[in-house]
Amino acid sequence: MGLLRSAARPMTSTQEQTDQRHELEEDLREGFWADPPTLPPRWFYDERGSRLFDRITSLPEYYPTRAEREILQQRSAQILEVTGARSVHELGAGTSAKTRVLLDELTAGGRPATYAPLDISSEVLLETAEQLQSEYPTLAVEPAVADFHHLPPLAGADGERLLLFLGGTIGNFTEDERAGFLRMVRAALAPGDHFLLGADLVKDAARLVAAYDDEVGVTAEFNLNLIDVIDRMTPVTGLRREDFEHEAVWDDEASRIEMRLRAVRDVEADFTGIGRTWQLAKGEHLRTEISRKFDPGELRDELAGHGLQPVAGWTDEAGDFSLTLARVVEHPSVP
Repeated sequence: MGLLRSAARPMTSTQEQTDQRHELEEDLREGFWADPPTLPPRWFYDERGSRLFDRITSLPEYYPTRAEREILQQRSAQILEVTGARSVHELGAGTSAKTRVLLDELTAGGRPATYAPLDISSEVLLETAEQLQSEYPTLAVEPAVADFHHLPPLAGADGERLLLFLGGTIGNFTEDERAGFLRMVRAALAPGDHFLLGADLVKDAARLVAAYDDEVGVTAEFNLNLIDVIDRMTPVTGLRREDFEHEAVWDDEASRIEMRLRAVRDVEADFTGIGRTWQLAKGEHLRTEISRKFDPGELRDELAGHGLQPVAGWTDEAGDFSLTLARVVEHPSVP
């Protein structure tokens, strides 16, 4: 689970709503009639979805946030010392809850610095930016609505930027998507800049499934909210959340969790904006997210191959989660 976001654009406008509808309809065309049907997880994150995800990160079953925070609490000073960063940018920032540990170090002693949270939910983003500006008077907070496919220009001097991609969101990409993302990250940064990547590690399957199917049902509501997002954003009839149930499955061969919406009865929905009818038989599923889990050190070669040379790496005490710090080098070995 993670925060995959929408393309950079002004915070709120009729044009934004129109653009998002067109983007959603394109993703529906590409994914809903595939086998199995899928939809990119960025569509989870309307305002309600973003707040539900924030609740998920506090659930006892959902260990990644606690594990990542533990690493940041222990290593933030070292991260900033190694990087020399004065400009921190965060993809999928959400409420920036974990990042405050790093911001405390960044602004220690009243030093001026910049923090640029990037997220799809303009409401959550603006609210968080206002809170951060109040909490950190010497911090220039520069929020932007952005996704992981079209990064806006990143402010700051060359060699002083630190780009954060936390929460294990790298696991939401397929292998090809991951390669494309790393190429984009390398292109957005200059030699001497740094990239901090959070990744969830392989562990007992029961713990993994529980993290995506909590006892009180917050994750189920988060998943089902996707149906409400689709219904609100594009003209459709016959698509009802009560026709689906949440499901989380561990795929050992692919080393990933799959989040699904399984049809509890036959579904037939007319997408009038697309001009197509979508059918899903009882028992079939819509795949809403993949979440790949990695072996320790598995991503280091991928990073290095894209001009992001690992310089340090850490796990939490339990070995559940990892952070890898990479430095942007002059000549990546993969274009």
